Amino acid sequence: MSATRRRGRGAWAVAALLLLAGCSATDSGAEPERPEEGRTPSAGGSAPPSAGGRTPAPDRTPSGSPFASPPGSAAPSASTERAGRWQPRPGTRWQWQLDGKVDTGVDVPVYDIDGFENSAETVARLHADGRKVICYINAGAWEDFRPDHDAFPKGLLGANNKGWDGEKWLDIRRLDELRPIMAARFDMCRKKGFDAVEPDLTEAYRNRSGFPLTSAHQLAFNRMLARLAHERGLAIGLKNDLDQIPELVSDFDFAVNEQCAQYDECGRLAPFTKNGKAVFHVEYELKPGEFCGTAEKLGLSSMRKKLELDSWRQPC
Repeated sequence: MSATRRRGRGAWAVAALLLLAGCSATDSGAEPERPEEGRTPSAGGSAPPSAGGRTPAPDRTPSGSPFASPPGSAAPSASTERAGRWQPRPGTRWQWQLDGKVDTGVDVPVYDIDGFENSAETVARLHADGRKVICYINAGAWEDFRPDHDAFPKGLLGANNKGWDGEKWLDIRRLDELRPIMAARFDMCRKKGFDAVEPDLTEAYRNRSGFPLTSAHQLAFNRMLARLAHERGLAIGLKNDLDQIPELVSDFDFAVNEQCAQYDECGRLAPFTKNGKAVFHVEYELKPGEFCGTAEKLGLSSMRKKLELDSWRQPC
């Protein structure tokens, strides 16, 4: 199972994450260690964006069309409309930035940015440039730094999310209590003008959450999220959760994956691309030459990112 995560919480957190991930800022060439319980904290965190953001490396996004679709899938294009909502197609190029002031100048048709920390004005600016915009939120864990943290009853909070200060797993069995909280977050995304949502931590049942969660609990929670998004006209992506893709591919409009190439799991994402749905994919430790061939064959939208998920990127 691949890693799950977000952006760094400052320089100290990035250093800690690099240690946890068993890598450094440069490629060591060492064999990566498989994450405990199927996942390692990777890019992530939630400090407010740093002033001015970081200086990105030169963007090497190809100016041509996206990857060819795999056999049996629809021809690639940026998107179609499905039931009145956006439907990204396989091979659609993207940018994922959850740390620092968003660099709106990357020449891609899709951006994935933090829903709380970005304004409607930023979304409108991206729309004016012809981009679609995905709203990142944490769905599976409580975070003490979010403005709605008091909305979560204490009884919903479980074990600490190892490696992430201020985070506790949520009891996803309690749908009646979580539904209005998640609905309010999705309403925020819609009001800011986002086209889609990326709910994170949607495989709590595979982690030490402090609750006796099962795959059935996870399926029910993830499908609740999909319904909430669709009721608001928003597309929604399935984050990692490879084991449940066969059951959930019809409920979600695209996938977001971390490190499927590093752990030799990219083929498990084929149900999305075969159904004409994009798979937005990143690697943190592998070089593009080590995964882009596989990505192209499978129709993935792939790039290399730093763990902190700032503006830097190396696309295929």
